[in-house]
Amino acid sequence: MPEMPELENYRKLISEKILDAPITNVKVNKENTVNLDGDTLASELENIKVIFVERRGKFLNFHLDNGRRLLVNLMVGGYIQYGKQEDYPDHNAQVEISFGEFTLYFMLPRSGYVHLLCAKEAGEVLSQLGRELSDRRMGMDRFVNMVKVRRGALKTLLVNQSVIAGIGNRYADEISFEAKLLPSTKVQDLETEAIERLYHSMKLILNQAAESGGSINKPFTNEDLHTGSYKLQVYDREGERCVQCNGVIDKVELNGRRAFFCPTCQHEQ
Repeated sequence: MPEMPELENYRKLISEKILDAPITNVKVNKENTVNLDGDTLASELENIKVIFVERRGKFLNFHLDNGRRLLVNLMVGGYIQYGKQEDYPDHNAQVEISFGEFTLYFMLPRSGYVHLLCAKEAGEVLSQLGRELSDRRMGMDRFVNMVKVRRGALKTLLVNQSVIAGIGNRYADEISFEAKLLPSTKVQDLETEAIERLYHSMKLILNQAAESGGSINKPFTNEDLHTGSYKLQVYDREGERCVQCNGVIDKVELNGRRAFFCPTCQHEQ
Protein backbone atom coordinates (compact mmCIF):
# COMPACT_ATOMS: atom_id res chain seq x y z
CA MET A 1 0.00 0.00 0.00
CA PRO A 2 1.42 3.43 -0.88
CA GLU A 3 2.52 5.34 2.21
CA MET A 4 3.70 8.88 2.90
CA PRO A 5 6.81 8.73 0.64
CA GLU A 6 4.89 7.33 -2.34
CA LEU A 7 2.00 9.76 -1.91
CA GLU A 8 4.35 12.72 -1.48
CA ASN A 9 6.07 11.69 -4.70
CA TYR A 10 2.71 11.54 -6.49
CA ARG A 11 1.73 14.92 -5.07
CA LYS A 12 4.80 16.57 -6.56
CA LEU A 13 4.59 14.82 -9.92
CA ILE A 14 0.86 15.41 -10.37
CA SER A 15 1.21 19.06 -9.40
CA GLU A 16 3.79 19.53 -12.15
CA LYS A 17 1.39 18.16 -14.78
CA ILE A 18 -2.21 19.17 -14.18
CA LEU A 19 -2.59 22.32 -12.09
CA ASP A 20 -4.95 24.89 -13.63
CA ALA A 21 -5.67 22.67 -16.64
CA PRO A 22 -9.40 22.04 -17.22
CA ILE A 23 -10.72 18.51 -16.84
CA THR A 24 -11.99 17.44 -20.26
CA ASN A 25 -13.22 13.92 -19.58
CA VAL A 26 -13.83 11.46 -16.76
CA LYS A 27 -14.22 7.74 -17.30
CA VAL A 28 -15.23 5.36 -14.51
CA ASN A 29 -14.53 1.71 -15.29
CA LYS A 30 -15.49 0.39 -11.86
CA GLU A 31 -18.45 2.08 -10.22
CA ASN A 32 -17.68 1.13 -6.60
CA THR A 33 -14.47 3.18 -6.70
CA VAL A 34 -16.44 6.46 -6.85
CA ASN A 35 -19.22 7.93 -4.71
CA LEU A 36 -21.30 9.13 -7.67
CA ASP A 37 -22.28 7.26 -10.81
CA GLY A 38 -19.81 7.71 -13.63
CA ASP A 39 -21.93 10.01 -15.77
CA THR A 40 -22.73 12.30 -12.85
CA LEU A 41 -19.09 12.47 -11.80
CA ALA A 42 -18.04 13.32 -15.35
CA SER A 43 -20.68 16.06 -15.54
CA GLU A 44 -19.69 17.52 -12.17
CA LEU A 45 -16.00 17.68 -13.13
CA GLU A 46 -16.28 18.93 -16.71
CA ASN A 47 -14.12 22.06 -17.22
CA ILE A 48 -13.19 22.12 -13.52
CA LYS A 49 -9.55 22.84 -12.69
CA VAL A 50 -7.32 21.39 -9.97
CA ILE A 51 -5.67 24.34 -8.23
CA PHE A 52 -3.76 22.50 -5.49
CA VAL A 53 -2.85 18.92 -4.58
CA GLU A 54 -2.47 18.18 -0.88
CA ARG A 55 -1.17 15.04 0.75
CA ARG A 56 -2.58 14.15 4.15
CA GLY A 57 -1.48 10.84 5.61
CA LYS A 58 -2.12 8.24 2.90
CA PHE A 59 -4.65 10.44 1.09
CA LEU A 60 -4.31 12.76 -1.87
CA ASN A 61 -6.71 15.70 -1.64
CA PHE A 62 -7.29 17.50 -4.95
CA HIS A 63 -8.54 21.06 -4.34
CA LEU A 64 -10.83 22.15 -7.18
CA ASP A 65 -11.49 25.67 -8.39
CA ASN A 66 -15.18 25.39 -7.45
CA GLY A 67 -14.31 24.79 -3.78
CA ARG A 68 -14.92 21.05 -3.84
CA ARG A 69 -12.42 18.24 -3.30
CA LEU A 70 -11.44 15.00 -4.98
CA LEU A 71 -10.28 12.74 -2.18
CA VAL A 72 -8.16 9.78 -3.31
CA ASN A 73 -7.19 6.75 -1.24
CA LEU A 74 -5.18 4.23 -3.27
CA MET A 75 -5.32 1.47 -0.63
CA VAL A 76 -3.54 -1.89 -1.16
CA GLY A 77 -1.95 -2.28 -4.59
CA GLY A 78 -3.05 1.14 -5.84
CA TYR A 79 -0.94 3.47 -7.97
CA ILE A 80 -1.25 6.35 -10.43
CA GLN A 81 0.09 6.83 -13.94
CA TYR A 82 -0.03 9.77 -16.35
CA GLY A 83 0.20 9.95 -20.11
CA LYS A 84 -1.60 9.54 -23.39
CA GLN A 85 -3.86 6.63 -24.28
CA GLU A 86 -1.17 5.06 -26.47
CA ASP A 87 1.29 5.12 -23.55
CA TYR A 88 -0.79 2.53 -21.67
CA PRO A 89 -2.58 0.37 -24.27
CA ASP A 90 -3.10 -2.44 -21.77
CA HIS A 91 -3.96 -0.29 -18.75
CA ASN A 92 -6.49 -1.49 -16.19
CA ALA A 93 -7.44 1.81 -14.59
CA GLN A 94 -10.62 1.95 -12.53
CA VAL A 95 -10.87 5.74 -12.91
CA GLU A 96 -9.47 7.99 -15.66
CA ILE A 97 -9.41 11.78 -15.48
CA SER A 98 -8.29 13.52 -18.66
CA PHE A 99 -6.78 16.95 -19.20
CA GLY A 100 -6.86 17.30 -22.97
CA GLU A 101 -4.82 14.54 -24.57
CA PHE A 102 -3.20 13.53 -21.25
CA THR A 103 -4.87 11.39 -18.60
CA LEU A 104 -4.38 10.52 -14.95
CA TYR A 105 -4.96 6.78 -14.60
CA PHE A 106 -5.99 5.66 -11.12
CA MET A 107 -5.23 1.98 -10.61
CA LEU A 108 -7.42 0.89 -7.69
CA PRO A 109 -7.40 -2.92 -7.70
CA ARG A 110 -8.96 -3.44 -4.28
CA SER A 111 -10.78 -0.99 -2.03
CA GLY A 112 -9.21 2.25 -3.26
CA TYR A 113 -11.46 5.12 -4.23
CA VAL A 114 -11.86 8.57 -5.79
CA HIS A 115 -14.60 10.56 -4.05
CA LEU A 116 -15.96 13.97 -5.00
CA LEU A 117 -16.76 15.81 -1.76
CA CYS A 118 -17.42 19.28 -0.46
CA ALA A 119 -14.60 20.83 1.55
CA LYS A 120 -16.36 20.10 4.84
CA GLU A 121 -16.86 16.41 4.00
CA ALA A 122 -13.22 15.99 3.01
CA GLY A 123 -12.15 17.79 6.16
CA GLU A 124 -14.20 15.42 8.29
CA VAL A 125 -12.48 12.39 6.76
CA LEU A 126 -9.02 13.87 7.20
CA SER A 127 -9.73 15.10 10.73
CA GLN A 128 -9.64 11.49 11.91
CA LEU A 129 -5.92 11.32 11.14
CA GLY A 130 -3.17 11.93 13.64
CA ARG A 131 -0.40 14.48 13.20
CA GLU A 132 2.11 14.42 10.38
CA LEU A 133 5.74 14.06 11.41
CA SER A 134 6.44 17.12 9.24
CA ASP A 135 3.96 19.19 11.29
CA ARG A 136 5.83 22.02 13.03
CA ARG A 137 3.91 21.18 16.18
CA MET A 138 5.29 17.63 16.16
CA GLY A 139 8.69 18.42 17.66
CA MET A 140 10.88 16.12 19.69
CA ASP A 141 9.33 16.95 23.06
CA ARG A 142 5.76 16.51 21.83
CA PHE A 143 6.66 13.21 20.19
CA VAL A 144 8.32 11.87 23.35
CA ASN A 145 5.34 12.84 25.48
CA MET A 146 2.94 11.30 22.97
CA VAL A 147 4.77 7.96 22.93
CA LYS A 148 5.06 7.78 26.70
CA VAL A 149 1.28 7.59 27.12
CA ARG A 150 0.87 4.79 24.56
CA ARG A 151 1.00 1.04 25.12
CA GLY A 152 1.56 -1.99 22.92
CA ALA A 153 4.02 -3.05 20.24
CA LEU A 154 6.11 -0.44 18.46
CA LYS A 155 4.90 -1.47 15.01
CA THR A 156 1.27 -1.19 16.12
CA LEU A 157 1.93 2.38 17.25
CA LEU A 158 3.73 3.39 14.06
CA VAL A 159 0.94 2.20 11.74
CA ASN A 160 -1.87 3.71 13.84
CA GLN A 161 -3.18 6.47 11.54
CA SER A 162 -5.02 8.21 14.36
CA VAL A 163 -1.69 8.75 16.15
CA ILE A 164 0.81 9.39 13.33
CA ALA A 165 -0.48 9.78 9.79
CA GLY A 166 1.22 8.33 6.73
CA ILE A 167 3.21 5.32 7.97
CA GLY A 168 2.25 1.78 7.00
CA ASN A 169 3.77 -1.67 7.16
CA ARG A 170 6.86 -1.14 5.04
CA TYR A 171 8.13 2.10 6.55
CA ALA A 172 7.25 1.05 10.10
CA ASP A 173 9.75 -1.79 9.65
CA GLU A 174 12.32 0.47 8.00
CA ILE A 175 12.03 3.03 10.78
CA SER A 176 12.37 0.38 13.49
CA PHE A 177 15.49 -0.97 11.78
CA GLU A 178 17.05 2.49 11.53
CA ALA A 179 16.24 3.12 15.21
CA LYS A 180 17.72 -0.29 16.16
CA LEU A 181 14.47 -1.23 17.88
CA LEU A 182 12.55 -4.47 17.52
CA PRO A 183 9.06 -3.99 16.03
CA SER A 184 7.73 -6.04 18.96
CA THR A 185 9.20 -3.65 21.55
CA LYS A 186 6.62 -2.49 24.08
CA VAL A 187 6.45 1.27 23.72
CA GLN A 188 5.54 1.74 27.40
CA ASP A 189 8.98 0.31 28.26
CA LEU A 190 10.99 2.59 26.01
CA GLU A 191 13.42 4.96 27.67
CA THR A 192 13.52 8.60 26.58
CA GLU A 193 16.77 8.13 24.64
CA ALA A 194 15.21 5.32 22.60
CA ILE A 195 12.12 7.42 21.81
CA GLU A 196 14.33 10.30 20.67
CA ARG A 197 16.27 7.88 18.47
CA LEU A 198 12.98 6.68 17.03
CA TYR A 199 11.94 10.26 16.25
CA HIS A 200 15.16 10.97 14.34
CA SER A 201 14.84 7.66 12.49
CA MET A 202 11.29 8.45 11.42
CA LYS A 203 12.29 11.81 9.97
CA LEU A 204 15.34 10.35 8.24
CA ILE A 205 13.63 7.34 6.65
CA LEU A 206 10.49 9.15 5.52
CA ASN A 207 12.45 12.07 4.05
CA GLN A 208 14.96 9.84 2.29
CA ALA A 209 12.22 7.61 0.89
CA ALA A 210 10.15 10.58 -0.31
CA GLU A 211 13.17 12.15 -2.01
CA SER A 212 13.86 8.81 -3.72
CA GLY A 213 10.32 8.50 -5.06
CA GLY A 214 9.25 5.83 -2.59
CA SER A 215 9.80 2.11 -2.95
CA ILE A 216 6.93 1.00 -5.23
CA ASN A 217 8.33 0.47 -8.71
CA LYS A 218 5.42 1.78 -10.79
CA PRO A 219 6.66 4.67 -12.97
CA PHE A 220 4.36 7.70 -13.07
CA THR A 221 5.11 8.25 -16.78
CA ASN A 222 6.96 6.25 -19.42
CA GLU A 223 9.95 8.56 -18.94
CA ASP A 224 9.93 8.37 -15.14
CA LEU A 225 13.14 6.77 -13.82
CA HIS A 226 12.82 8.23 -10.31
CA THR A 227 9.68 6.70 -8.81
CA GLY A 228 10.44 3.57 -6.79
CA SER A 229 14.15 4.28 -6.33
CA TYR A 230 14.18 3.80 -2.55
CA LYS A 231 15.71 0.47 -1.49
CA LEU A 232 14.13 -1.24 1.49
CA GLN A 233 16.51 -2.59 4.12
CA VAL A 234 14.35 -5.14 5.93
CA TYR A 235 10.73 -5.08 4.77
CA ASP A 236 9.71 -8.23 2.85
CA ARG A 237 13.31 -9.53 2.96
CA GLU A 238 12.85 -12.55 5.21
CA GLY A 239 15.78 -14.96 4.87
CA GLU A 240 17.98 -12.42 3.09
CA ARG A 241 21.18 -10.93 4.48
CA CYS A 242 21.12 -7.81 6.63
CA VAL A 243 22.79 -4.88 4.90
CA GLN A 244 24.52 -3.89 8.14
CA CYS A 245 25.65 -7.06 9.91
CA ASN A 246 25.22 -9.72 7.21
CA GLY A 247 22.91 -11.62 9.53
CA VAL A 248 19.58 -13.03 8.38
CA ILE A 249 16.38 -10.97 8.25
CA ASP A 250 13.57 -12.55 10.27
CA LYS A 251 9.80 -12.14 10.34
CA VAL A 252 7.20 -12.12 13.10
CA GLU A 253 3.45 -11.51 13.16
CA LEU A 254 2.16 -8.72 15.41
CA ASN A 255 -1.58 -8.17 15.72
CA GLY A 256 -2.18 -9.67 12.30
CA ARG A 257 0.62 -7.75 10.59
CA ARG A 258 3.92 -9.09 9.32
CA ALA A 259 6.99 -7.38 10.73
CA PHE A 260 10.50 -7.83 9.29
CA PHE A 261 13.62 -7.17 11.35
CA CYS A 262 17.25 -8.06 11.98
CA PRO A 263 17.54 -9.95 15.29
CA THR A 264 21.18 -8.87 15.60
CA CYS A 265 20.90 -5.16 14.86
CA GLN A 266 17.58 -4.49 16.60
CA HIS A 267 16.89 -4.61 20.33
CA GLU A 268 14.31 -3.73 23.00
CA GLN A 269 15.99 -0.35 23.74
